[in-house]
Amino acid sequence: MKASFLLAAALLLSLPLAANAATPQQQRMADCSAKNKGLKGDAYKSAQSTCLSAHAAAPATPTTPQERMKKCNADAATRKLAGDARKTFMSSCLRAS
Repeated sequence: MKASFLLAAALLLSLPLAANAATPQQQRMADCSAKNKGLKGDAYKSAQSTCLSAHAAAPATPTTPQERMKKCNADAATRKLAGDARKTFMSSCLRAS
């Protein structure tokens, strides 16, 4: 009986902590809302829609070295770079990623 009471108490205490964690969607909404502060009505709705669409369309930044290398190689190939120009581009691209 004591164990189940303690378990229930622990669960109740942990609920507010879990409820405060914002999901990525909630964070995007908050960012867009802050950006569009001061707008009203249809202007606000339109700006929010545009902002949220831009967040969804933005590609995720590569995080692993392999992903960065793949992205930089693709960019260099698109620009048709070769030799020293490619080396310089790759070096700056990999540092910036």
